[in-house]
Amino acid sequence: MENHPISKKIHPGSTFWRFFFFLSGIVATIAYRIVPFLTPLQVKIAWYVGTVGFILYFWHRAHIETKRANLVKDHDLVNVVKESDIKSEEKSAVSYLVKTSLTSKARYNSAFIVVISILALIASIAMDLF
Repeated sequence: MENHPISKKIHPGSTFWRFFFFLSGIVATIAYRIVPFLTPLQVKIAWYVGTVGFILYFWHRAHIETKRANLVKDHDLVNVVKESDIKSEEKSAVSYLVKTSLTSKARYNSAFIVVISILALIASIAMDLF
């Protein structure tokens, strides 16, 4: 399976990148939440930091959720679980995880946040420059 083209899709990202995207979400959240306590210049900086952080974080989340849904679809995992010999309770749990990975709208929500954040960032830069 190591040389199979799909095996690269199944491998998780490096610990460094997973931590980077996790940290970008944390930093963005903190940046937005401290705004009421900042001076106007600090608010602008925090807003930019938060917006860029959310673009990174939610892009990553959209990518991961899409990757999971594609793996379920490409490997027909709903039927694989259905036809497996897993014990009933475990089969229900795995079936739930597989089906919701395929049907979840989280990837669309994350992608929407990325697009709106990029548009807001572009608008803000334009307003700051002109």
